[in-house]
Amino acid sequence: MTARAAGSRGSGADAPGDDPWAPPPEDEAVAVPDADVEQVARTILLDQLTGRARSRQELATKLASRDVPEEVAHRLLDRFEEVGLVDDAAFARSWVEGRRSAKGLARRALAQELRRKGVDDEVAREALAEVEPDDETETARVLVRKKLRSMSGLEAPVATRRLVGMLARKGYAPGTAYSVVREELAARGDDVDELDDAGEAD
Repeated sequence: MTARAAGSRGSGADAPGDDPWAPPPEDEAVAVPDADVEQVARTILLDQLTGRARSRQELATKLASRDVPEEVAHRLLDRFEEVGLVDDAAFARSWVEGRRSAKGLARRALAQELRRKGVDDEVAREALAEVEPDDETETARVLVRKKLRSMSGLEAPVATRRLVGMLARKGYAPGTAYSVVREELAARGDDVDELDDAGEAD
């Protein structure tokens, strides 16, 4: 065998991987992009979870908006659940406590918000069960008292409509709202009998 022939065979010109312009093997072509996407997705999740808890559905929606493949998102969210970084039950409890404290929302409004966040109805019910009816009534009373400070010039029927409407928007049942408003107006010295008369006239 000549040196040229030996050199030609020894150079391995036909050996796989020696040609810098040849495409990588199929497993490498898939593995590297997937690894990159997964790292990007993990960073997105950690950024989203910085500051406050989020529901799994919120995080899935965020990943989808960043074009993370569904299978990658599902796999990562499962891992985050396994280590406790994603926990819809804990999220629901935190959401209920925070929204009641900040906005005075009743259970009905809170249930709607949790549903929009993608929290399972049963998980939401467990979180809402921690809110005692008496606590909810007291929260409504605090809201009415605060609002009444800016309604000193309004007659009782007008004030009632506005206050009951405010409580309704926050998820309070009509009976609870009207009862609380009537009691607080009476405590302020308003003639609440005219409210009953107006109701009978309607």
